Amino acid sequence: MTNILIQQVAQNSPEEVEVQYDNVSETSEKRGTRADIAAMWKMGKTQELVRNFHFVSILGFSMILMASWETILGTAGIGLIDGGTAGMIWTYLIVWIGFLCVNTSMAEMGSMAPTSGGQYHWVSEFAPPRFQKSFSYMIGWLCVLGWQTGAGNTAFLAGTQIQGLIALNIPDYPFKAWHGTLLVFAVSAFNLVFNTFWVKKLPIIEVAILFIHILGFFAVIAVLWATGPIRDVHATFTTFNDYGGWNNTGLATLSGMVTVVLPLLGADGAVHMSEEVRDAAKTIPKIMIWTTLANGAMGFVMLITFCSVIGSIDDALASPTKQPYLYVFYNSTGSVAAASILGALVILMTMFCNLSITATNSRQLFAFARDKGVPFHETFAYVPPKWNVPINAVCVSFAVSCLMSLVNLTSSVALLNIASLSTCAIMASYIVSISCIALKRIRGEPLPPSKFSLGRMGLAMNMASILFLIFVFVFSFFPSGPKPTAAGMNWGCVVLGGTVLFAVGYYFAKGRDVYVGPVEYMRKAD
Repeated sequence: MTNILIQQVAQNSPEEVEVQYDNVSETSEKRGTRADIAAMWKMGKTQELVRNFHFVSILGFSMILMASWETILGTAGIGLIDGGTAGMIWTYLIVWIGFLCVNTSMAEMGSMAPTSGGQYHWVSEFAPPRFQKSFSYMIGWLCVLGWQTGAGNTAFLAGTQIQGLIALNIPDYPFKAWHGTLLVFAVSAFNLVFNTFWVKKLPIIEVAILFIHILGFFAVIAVLWATGPIRDVHATFTTFNDYGGWNNTGLATLSGMVTVVLPLLGADGAVHMSEEVRDAAKTIPKIMIWTTLANGAMGFVMLITFCSVIGSIDDALASPTKQPYLYVFYNSTGSVAAASILGALVILMTMFCNLSITATNSRQLFAFARDKGVPFHETFAYVPPKWNVPINAVCVSFAVSCLMSLVNLTSSVALLNIASLSTCAIMASYIVSISCIALKRIRGEPLPPSKFSLGRMGLAMNMASILFLIFVFVFSFFPSGPKPTAAGMNWGCVVLGGTVLFAVGYYFAKGRDVYVGPVEYMRKAD
C-alpha cells in the first residue's frame, strides 16, 4: 500500500505531496522527509529504493568509498617510480586543494538535484537547452564507464594486495598474474553477494567499518612511527625520482599524479546514493565536504609517514610482494606476523571500499537505465519489490570487474591502465557538469533553490575546479615512461575513445529515439 502511495505522490502537485506525506506510515522503509518526497516529485521520479541511510551511515559509506589512507598505500608504487617521495607529497597537497573546490561545486548541484543520476542529470538540467539531451547522454555514458572501471580498479587493488600478502608469508611463492586475476574474481564475488543478499545491512556495516577505518589509521601510523627507520626530513620532502625515464623531473612527477588522484576521487559517490538517504538535499553536501576534508587529511598524514619510513626506495620497488607498503610494514616491524596484520587491515578496508563503489556504480547505472540511456534499459533499471536494490545493475558491476582483471594477464602496468581509465572518465563528467552551472552563472541565469549555496563564491569556485580538472584529465592518459612497449602502454585513451564511439553509434541508432534526458521528466511533472 505504501509503495502505491509513494508512486502516486511522485505524480501529484507539491501541495498534494505535503498532504499525502502525512499518510505515509512512519515504519515504512521507503519513507523520506517532506523535502525528499518533494524533490522526487520535482524530478518526476518514483521512489523505488529504500531511504535507510542517515547522516552517520552515509558518512561512513562515503569515507570508506574514498578510503584515502588505504588507497595511497596501494597506489604508491606508481608514484615512487614517477615522482618519488617529494613528488607524491607535493602533488597530493595540490590535488587535495583542487578536489576540495571540485567537490564543493558538486555539493551545491547535489543539493539542487539530489538524484542517483548525478552528473548526467545536472548537465541535462543546467546545460543550454540545445545541448541538454546530447551532452547529458554522453556524460551518462562517461559516468557508467568511470564508476564501473572504478569498481574494477579497487577489486584489482584488493586482489593483487592479497597476492602480495601471500608472497610475504611464503617466500618461494610463484607470483603469477593469473593468480591475481582469480583473486579479483573472488573479491568481486564477495561484493556481489553483499550488495544483493545483505544489502539491507549496508548502513549498519558502513558505520562499523567507519570506526575500523579511523582506528586502523591511527594504529598503522603509531606502529610505523614507533618502529620504522626515519629518513632525513629534507630527503623525504625534496627527493624526486624519474625511474620512468622521462629525463624531466616535472613531467615524471605529473605522469605519476594518478597515485594521488585516486585516493581523493569519488566524493560524488554519496550523490549516486541520494535516493537512499534521508533529507538528501541537506545531508549530501555536508557529506561530500566532510569526506574530502577528513579523508584528505588522513591520506596526507599517511603519505608523509610512508615516505618518512620507507627506507630504500629501490628495495621497496623490488619487493617480492610487489606492494611497497608491505615491504615498509615488514621493514619497520621486522616481523612477518605484524606486517601481515597491518597488511590484512589495509586489504580489508580496500575490499569494503570496493563494496561501496559497487553499490554506487549500480545506482548510477540504474538511474541512467531508468532514463533509457543504455541498451536493455528495462533490465538494468529493474528493482525487484522485495529486494529494493537494482540487482541486474549490481551484476553488471561484477562482470565488468572480472573482465577488467584480465588486463593483468597481458599488461605490465595493469593498475595504471585501469586507474587512468576510471580517472579520465570521471574527470570528464566533472568538467562538463561544473562547466554547465558556471555558464549559467556567467549568463546571470537563475539557479534552482538549494539548501547549500556557494553564493558569490560560486563562479570562482567553479572556474578553479574546471581548470584543475582539465589539468588532471590531460595527465591521466600519460604512460609510466616515454616510448612505452605495447604491454607498458597506458591504453586508457583508447578505451575511452572506444566507449565514446559506441555511445555515439547507439545514440544515432536508437538512443535519440528513446532517451529524452531527465529535464524533460521534470517539465512533464510541472
